[in-house]
Amino acid sequence: MPRVVVDVMLKPEILDPQGQAVANALPRLGVSDVASVRIGRRIEIEFTGEPDLDRAREIADKLLANPVIEDFTVRVEADETVDAHS
Repeated sequence: MPRVVVDVMLKPEILDPQGQAVANALPRLGVSDVASVRIGRRIEIEFTGEPDLDRAREIADKLLANPVIEDFTVRVEADETVDAHS
């Protein structure tokens, strides 16, 4: 079943302490070629019928993201079962 995916990220001008902490830890793991890291959230919404992007944008704007400090994107994603940690 297709789902709507909402990705929420801090606006570029907002300091991201979580991302900075990850970026600072990478050299200890031997990773030295990463310039910066930004941390965000992924929210998946499954509608009972067809995916409704307009409704998902409304949900994201009113509930999932803080428009003062965050941006969001909304897209439809096909259902794919892939295990990224295998």
